[in-house]
Amino acid sequence: MTVKNHFPAAEGETVPAGEGLTRRVGAWAQNAMIVEVHFEEGASFPPHNHPHEQITYVISGKFEFTVGGTVYTVGPGDSLYKQPDIVHSARCLEGGTLLDVFTPHREDFL
Repeated sequence: MTVKNHFPAAEGETVPAGEGLTRRVGAWAQNAMIVEVHFEEGASFPPHNHPHEQITYVISGKFEFTVGGTVYTVGPGDSLYKQPDIVHSARCLEGGTLLDVFTPHREDFL
């Protein structure tokens, strides 16, 4: 794999990620990926799991996350960790933006 060091926002494609959701992949390499996710108020992401580690940072908005059966209400500056294969979901209480970091990268997002 050729290493790329710069990922201009203008070159990233914003794609639908569900009803009321869009996402744009930023920098990524074999072992890590960053993804910007925009939620409209009321949008939700259903319970799911994946083999990747995931850290979510809340840039704006208010969200209710369920991670491994525990519910967390989070806002700007808060972050969450989701270990591999843990079931998690999200519901947007006030429209906003999340920044997700995955390791390794999500092949299904490319």
